Amino acid sequence: MKSILKYLKDYKKESILAPVFKMLEASFELLVPLVMASIIDVGIKEADRSHIIKMSAVLVLLGVVGLCAAITAQYFAARAATGFSAKLRHALFEHIQDFSFSQIDLFGTDTLINRMTSDINDVQSGVNMFLRLFMRSPFVVFGAMIMAFTVDVKSALIFVVTIPLLSVVVFIILIWTLPLYKAVQNKLDSVMTSTRENLTGVRVIRAFNREKSEEDIFRDRNAVLNHAQQYVGAISGVMNPLTYLMINIATVILIYTGAVRINIGILTQGQVIALLNYMSQILVELIKLANLIIQITKAIACGNRIASVLDTKPNMIDGDQKLDVSSEDIAVEFDNVSFLYEEDGENVLDNISFKVKKGQTVGIIGGTGSGKTSLISLIPRFYDVQQGHVRIFGKDVRDLSIQDLRSHIGVVLQKAELFKGSISDNLKWGDEDASPEDINIALDISQAREFVEEKIGKTGYMVEQSGRNLSGGQKQRLTIARALLKKPDILIMDDSASALDFATDAKLRMAISQNSANMTTFIVSQRAASVQNADMIIVLDEGRIAGIGTHKELIDNNEVYQEIYYSQFPKEEALTEAL
Repeated sequence: MKSILKYLKDYKKESILAPVFKMLEASFELLVPLVMASIIDVGIKEADRSHIIKMSAVLVLLGVVGLCAAITAQYFAARAATGFSAKLRHALFEHIQDFSFSQIDLFGTDTLINRMTSDINDVQSGVNMFLRLFMRSPFVVFGAMIMAFTVDVKSALIFVVTIPLLSVVVFIILIWTLPLYKAVQNKLDSVMTSTRENLTGVRVIRAFNREKSEEDIFRDRNAVLNHAQQYVGAISGVMNPLTYLMINIATVILIYTGAVRINIGILTQGQVIALLNYMSQILVELIKLANLIIQITKAIACGNRIASVLDTKPNMIDGDQKLDVSSEDIAVEFDNVSFLYEEDGENVLDNISFKVKKGQTVGIIGGTGSGKTSLISLIPRFYDVQQGHVRIFGKDVRDLSIQDLRSHIGVVLQKAELFKGSISDNLKWGDEDASPEDINIALDISQAREFVEEKIGKTGYMVEQSGRNLSGGQKQRLTIARALLKKPDILIMDDSASALDFATDAKLRMAISQNSANMTTFIVSQRAASVQNADMIIVLDEGRIAGIGTHKELIDNNEVYQEIYYSQFPKEEALTEAL
């Protein structure tokens, strides 16, 4: 929690002024019982109307000044809390951007979203309440005790006994509930995961009639969260009854003691009323303090969760070298590369070695789970290898500036991701300064021009979130156009034409080949037809290279490639094609 409080440093003035004005308000509040005692003992007892009017005016003045101080304190507290949360949210978002894919996988998307939203909101509320009440409540409590001593020392001893006992109760409940609130937030992550899966996978759920089972899963997770919240709420809820009980017992004792001392003439009625008012002030402030403790406890738990993300150092260290693509003929080289994901025990890729010349087209094919996506993810350095080297134009990717490395690479991922905005806005992710002519060329090559021209507004057509108003094939072609607009030296297409028909796929590959010049292209596909014309085909099998060569070489000598190819093309058809 301490590590995130540094984001309050730009709000030192507000963080100081908020409690100062709150204590100023409390100071005026502590004077009220004494004024009331004066009204009773002097004004009412002696029927002095002018004194009553004068003291009533003092009460109004104290109230107005106290109100102004309270509003000012609230302004500074809100300014500090909202500014703090904005800086913290920005810092957290920026820090997450530096995480490697493996670290994002480890935390989980849902957890990170929860920490950026719910957790930061709870911390913001905690900071706001802390600045307003943490100094004020103890100030009033101990101030009321001191003021009670100015009224009557013996009666004030009741305050001396009551306040430490109340402090012990508050401290015990604080220590008890802190880990419980952290557990509640973890269970909230689980509910968030279930909700996100249901919303993103709603079509699949309905297609398989799984609504009932998903409702049961959500109900179970929600019940666990509800039970945890009720449990910690019950513990926190004990604080108010206990404080009420202890204060009321102290009040009864105070009334009895005061009545006896009035009877023997030691105290006046006004003084007893003042003491009761001070006891009431303590009661009110302790209720506020109890609520503050609950909020602070929750805020600390949430703050620790945020701090655990901020304290996690990115495990991918950025290099400082720049690429010179003109100095090397070898565009990509894998040298005895082995790779495994963060939590897996076995290598996903094992002892991978090959070289790709500048301008070559490389097809990567293999069965499901053979490591195709893992292999091409190492080229733009989405992950780091555990053994071996991945070199781009002669330089190890770990020595290169990540931003410079990825500026030379265009990636089209398996899942076509588009963002809310126009088609033009989405394509300009590849090149912010692209001209309409550049956009049209990219659309022509990606075979997207035809359907874009039919849209209302053409490239100005608005794409909805995740591109849900476009078909799968349309989204894939637009993501290919986005990558081509970048004019990359290396183009990676990870099964990015799976939603296209064979004719469109063939036209796409031909157009890329004719317009690629010196661009090195990697085509990952389950379709043998998509890679058979590549200059080099890499066949993967369970994370190992099962063969490298041209289509003819592999169809003649490689069993794994033969199995894949003949599963898609009957042998008779393949022979006819060869002839």
